[in-house]
Amino acid sequence: MSGPNGYISGVHILVATDADHVVHGVTAALGGPQVSFTICREGRDVSSVVARGGIDVAVLDLQIGSMGGMAVAMALRLDHSAGRLPATRVLMLLDRQADVHLARRSAADTWLVKPLDALALKRAVAALMAPPPVEAAEGEAGSDDESEAENVGTPEGETVAAG
Repeated sequence: MSGPNGYISGVHILVATDADHVVHGVTAALGGPQVSFTICREGRDVSSVVARGGIDVAVLDLQIGSMGGMAVAMALRLDHSAGRLPATRVLMLLDRQADVHLARRSAADTWLVKPLDALALKRAVAALMAPPPVEAAEGEAGSDDESEAENVGTPEGETVAAG
């Protein structure tokens, strides 16, 4: 879950990629004493790992062996809608800005364009783990300010949240 200062703690992250440098980048950026990882080197294995339970966030590389991140994200969404898998938050790692449409089409919750920036990765996962903002009840005084979860900053020009 999201800890102090927006950092993550107490989560289990599935990293699906066949590239060692992506595994090292993600685990170095997100690692901590209360963060654990499962690494999948083949996209076809992701659904069975998610089915076992305990996965808080799936970080999917766009390229994962013979079944890439887009196909994996779509399979997770379809299996969840059919009741075969629990809901899974998906962060997709894209190769280039032009791949954003793939992340949108696959229903990824959020995405980052590589090369990875550790702070942007931490913020993206913290935003995924944050509880949804509570809307003011009718008749209560609300605020015009955006909630903290919606106000997670990222470097300008870097795509982080799915629309």
